Amino acid sequence: MKKPSTPKGTRDFLPDTMRKRNFLFGTIRKVFEKYGYEAIETPAMEHLETLTGKYGEEGDRLIFKMLARGEKLNKALADGNQSHLAEEALRYDLTVPFARFVVQHQNDLAFPFRRYQIQPVWRADRPQKGRYREFFQCDADVVGTDSLRCEVEYVQIFDEVFSALNLPVEIRINNRKLLSALAQHVGEAERIVPLTVAIDKLDKLPMDKVLEDLGEQGFSNQAREALRTVLESARSAKDSVDLLDRVEAMLGGIPYGAKGIEELRYIFSKVEKLGLQSAKLRFDLSLARGLNYYTGAIFEVLPLTEAQVGSICGGGRYDDLTGIFGMPGMSGVGISFGADRIYDLLEATNGFPERETEGTALLFVNFGEAEADYCHVLLKKLRDEGIKAELYPDAAKMKKQMKYANDKRIPYVALAGENEMNKNAVTLKNMETGAQEEVKAGDLAARITN
Repeated sequence: MKKPSTPKGTRDFLPDTMRKRNFLFGTIRKVFEKYGYEAIETPAMEHLETLTGKYGEEGDRLIFKMLARGEKLNKALADGNQSHLAEEALRYDLTVPFARFVVQHQNDLAFPFRRYQIQPVWRADRPQKGRYREFFQCDADVVGTDSLRCEVEYVQIFDEVFSALNLPVEIRINNRKLLSALAQHVGEAERIVPLTVAIDKLDKLPMDKVLEDLGEQGFSNQAREALRTVLESARSAKDSVDLLDRVEAMLGGIPYGAKGIEELRYIFSKVEKLGLQSAKLRFDLSLARGLNYYTGAIFEVLPLTEAQVGSICGGGRYDDLTGIFGMPGMSGVGISFGADRIYDLLEATNGFPERETEGTALLFVNFGEAEADYCHVLLKKLRDEGIKAELYPDAAKMKKQMKYANDKRIPYVALAGENEMNKNAVTLKNMETGAQEEVKAGDLAARITN
């Protein structure tokens, strides 16, 4: 018989892992809800036509298509019409289903609409380290407003979440309008995509290599030298305020450039007044993620730790999220937390708080029916106090019950025989040290909590 396993690129999560994941999701969810975001869910599957054509050729290739069933499949096979073999697909991300959701339920929503969503998505990708075919996304969006105060609040949300997780981070911000102005400044306004794709590699490649690659793509020497001048000036800026001044001097004469600077100055000024708990906010002119999608602010969050995991959050402003479904002009802004990368980072740095992610705190040993009845009364009181506790269900051998406690890493075991019952007490054993003490039943909750 073949050994049971999960499909490649998918995972089982054991209880220890789930407690940590729930802590992470709960931390993010709590901050989202504090800022007025409401939870929604969309189906695991969507109509294939809802998803295709929204992610580009590469994205369409990675959509998990679901084979038609019954007569529809038989007819498609008989006709040899491959386009009818699949009519549904697993969702590729949370953004396109959200756009469909807004259009479909527009008469039931209050705009501006703030939503958050924590659900799995699927990619028909080749599995490799850190890349899965099934993984969770944690998204928040507000649609139906152009207000830059939303961007300001996203900076605060990043800061609050990572302060709660005790992870130092740098929030990098740019603006698509500045990238458009930069392309115009160097005389390559029609080639903004390859230009900014190259710029986005500056954190991994030397500037000369990036400029050389642009030359191989047909960018003139004049364009490349103009780009070098801007980027070198940006690199030598002492801080974000200095960089904003320098970029304004170089690109402020271009309408897009002036607007982009104005928006960034607004965000920085509001954040400065409100203050941040622990995160750093930095203007990064080379940040160019999601260029075909974003139209204003662009966000990326990087951890300030020794562990190298890359970007752990992203997001930005878009002007026409719902236009693909016939509802144009719905501006919005959204962010996404990379839950798997954040989990790996917390695991690598021992960042999960033990108390928040512990399992059962106390196990009552079962010596028999009368003793179990006595323990069950105490157990209810502990659970009413919010303490995670359980009673071993069978009057098994002591060795078996103690092994169970060790296997589950339960820190305390309570033993109650005839002697303890007569005293209305238990013998409490510390499983780490082996120390035992007699504790009155009324004091047990406080003893475990402390």
